[in-house]
Parts: sequence; structure tokens; C-alpha cells
Amino acid sequence: MSLTLYFLRHGETTYSRDNALSGSGLDIELTPAGLEMAQAFAATYRSTPWQAVYVSPMRRAIATARPLCAALGLDMELRDGLKEMSFGRWEGLAQETVKQTHPEEYLRWSIEPGWYRPGGGETAREVARRAMPVIQEIMGRFSSGNVLIVSHKSTIRVVLCSLLGLDVGLYRHRLDCPVASVSIVEMRAQGPFLRALADCHHLPEPLRRRANT
Repeated sequence: MSLTLYFLRHGETTYSRDNALSGSGLDIELTPAGLEMAQAFAATYRSTPWQAVYVSPMRRAIATARPLCAALGLDMELRDGLKEMSFGRWEGLAQETVKQTHPEEYLRWSIEPGWYRPGGGETAREVARRAMPVIQEIMGRFSSGNVLIVSHKSTIRVVLCSLLGLDVGLYRHRLDCPVASVSIVEMRAQGPFLRALADCHHLPEPLRRRANT
């Protein structure tokens, strides 16, 4: 049996709903719909035999992991490396606002996210440098079984790129990650194998539509 990593993005927040930038500088709560998404994940995956649950220490990630952990009596392993990317002075701004008010900077971020700091925040490479040691910690601790990782949109995509051998600078252009979606990577002898990307089938249809808007 191999080690399988489940990457769960947190549920809906007001910022994700409005397509605004909420990085490590905004520690916000889930919306009522976001809490329902967390409950739906727990209901679907409570029968999965979990080895551990690693969670970003941000409130929206903790609230997403809480229903499953409470149902199964699991402790959360909080890791700073799983926090969302920092968007610097762009925190809280709608992407369309940034595009209009900082067109040159937004263009650079669109073209070079691996190297460019959005709003003076973090590059994708910097996110990888702090997030991948958490993945290495998990791989060193567990050789088999299922481990849940509850994190954020940019961070999950950067980690997936790193595991799959993609340039992390392509994270915004190659991988989707709706709220409350699950991506699954099996650590095989030949290397990481992507079993599922941005899966939302654990959500009831109304929440699934909401997650993908």
C-alpha cells in the first residue's frame, strides 16, 4: 500500500466568493456555505482510514478540517508552511480591481508568477520553499496510508506542480482548485501519480455549482 495525499482547499469565504485576493495577510472565516462544504467533505470522507490531518493555521483552513477531525477524534497538525501565498498590498482587492489599477504589475504576475511578488508579497517559488518541507515531513513519517492536507488555492497548486514536475511558475495556468475541492496524489515507486484534480463530487449539487462559479 502506498502513501496517498489528499489536498483539500478550504471552503467558501466572502473573498473567494467575490474573486478577491485573500492570502496569508487576511485570516478570515468561512461563510455559512463554506461551513456546509466542510460538513459535506466530512460526511463523504469519514469512512476513509486517515493516518493524519495536516492543516494551515489560518482560520478558514482550520474550520474546514474541524468537522472531519471532530467526527473521528483526529488531532490537527498545524503547519505554517501550508499558509496561503502572501499578496502584499493587494490583499483584499478584487483581481479585476488590481488589473485596472496596477496593470503593469498584474501583467508581470500573470506572466511570471514564479518570480514576481504580487503586491510585494510572495513568489510561487517562495511558497514552494516553505510548503514542500511539510510534504517531505509527511513522506518521512508515513510510508503508506492516507494523509489529508487542508490548505489554500495558490499553495495547493504550487505543491502539486512541485510534486508532478511542473514549473511552479505555471501554477496559475495549468491547475484548477475551486473552494472545497480535493486533489489526490498517490506516491508510487515511479513517483507521484495524480489520481484526481479539483474533485468536488463530495459536495451536494447546489454547493458544487457554487464552488465552480
